[in-house]
Amino acid sequence: MMITFHFLLIFSAIFRVLLIMYGEWQDGHMEVRYTDVDYLVFSDAAILMSSGASPYNRATYRYSPLLAFLLLPNASLHPSWGKFLFSASDLLVGIFIRDILKMRGVSDMPCLFSVMVWLFNPFTFTIGTRGNCEPIVCAAILWIIISIMKGKVFQAAFWYGLVVHFRVYPVIYVLPIILILDPQYLQSGHMPVLTPWKAHWPNQSDGVEMSNANFILSAVGSILTRARVLFGLVSGSVFLGCTWLSFYLYGREFLNEAVLYHLTRTDPRHNFSIYFYHIYLHYENDFSLLEKLISFLPQLTVQLALIFSFARDLPFCFFVQTVAFVAFNKVITAQYFVWFFCLLPIILPWSSMKLKWEGVACILCWMVAQTHWLMWGYMLEFRGHNVFLQLWLASLLFLAANTFVLVMFIRRHKIVPIFQLVYTKSKSLGKLE
Repeated sequence: MMITFHFLLIFSAIFRVLLIMYGEWQDGHMEVRYTDVDYLVFSDAAILMSSGASPYNRATYRYSPLLAFLLLPNASLHPSWGKFLFSASDLLVGIFIRDILKMRGVSDMPCLFSVMVWLFNPFTFTIGTRGNCEPIVCAAILWIIISIMKGKVFQAAFWYGLVVHFRVYPVIYVLPIILILDPQYLQSGHMPVLTPWKAHWPNQSDGVEMSNANFILSAVGSILTRARVLFGLVSGSVFLGCTWLSFYLYGREFLNEAVLYHLTRTDPRHNFSIYFYHIYLHYENDFSLLEKLISFLPQLTVQLALIFSFARDLPFCFFVQTVAFVAFNKVITAQYFVWFFCLLPIILPWSSMKLKWEGVACILCWMVAQTHWLMWGYMLEFRGHNVFLQLWLASLLFLAANTFVLVMFIRRHKIVPIFQLVYTKSKSLGKLE
């Protein structure tokens, strides 16, 4: 029997409902809870908001008040409402992945396989069912990509401003978005022409590199275009409007906890970042400007290099940006991995990497490095052994594993501009709806 997308979606929905029900049982009968501790924070904040109090009265709630607002039914309907909302967003990500690939002309089998990479990834289907809000952000990012592919700049800008308010990290995508909104791809009143997918792409790296340089020069030379100005004004207005409203309602509590905390965060607890050990040793002392600059420069340099290399292939640019951003960040927790897991399926049809052997090598390298880190983390947190140095060395190994995987994906990816030049396909342009 041929497996269809609708069958996968229904099966995935039932599976997630069962996981939520199982989680309720495990929370009540086992010492180790299934529910993410952050979900308890979200729920408490929603209960406080429903009673008229500030959600920031709940210690460690460091998110937009919009999240607590979305979880208000936790207080009035059922405590698991948020898990169903996050799991529904998880399924929506699967739908958006299929929509993006179909819009780009990917055939049924590669499209179905890519959707399965998201829907049946053990890491991703547990995220929503345990009560983590990241699937909402993932769905919003993919919807922004769909909006750009359709030439709907206002719609993309609105959601971009909203998602940056909701979670700060998508701000890294602003430069590639601005670059892709170029007159040579987008013309007012016309649909952009998407580059169709092909099962076998010719070797075109030299031409891509040359045209990419011309693309960057053209973008810089005509930066103030109608589409770019519209995107900047709308996204900026939405972000500032949401931020102002939140500040008006909750004052400096919101500003300190939901904005400034994430910009200046230095977590002394052990995490995957290579910077954690230095932060742990010097946490009680103020970090100098030079130390802050040294930790920020590698991340900025890598981001700019990736953007200027791959901006025309927007989904792939988002993917490599996110992998690099997480790998070089000052704080890395497991939930951050879902940020690039949602982008992986929309680049797979353009990868020449075979599951055997290179694909398996990447998976094993990443998982072994992570498991090795978790072993030392267990020894530190649960056994109380002084293994900070070993844990830091494990963080270095994990950074090396992330770098290896990133390089492998770049080497095996067929760089294909998401749009075709308008002057080469002027007769194919369709009117915007």
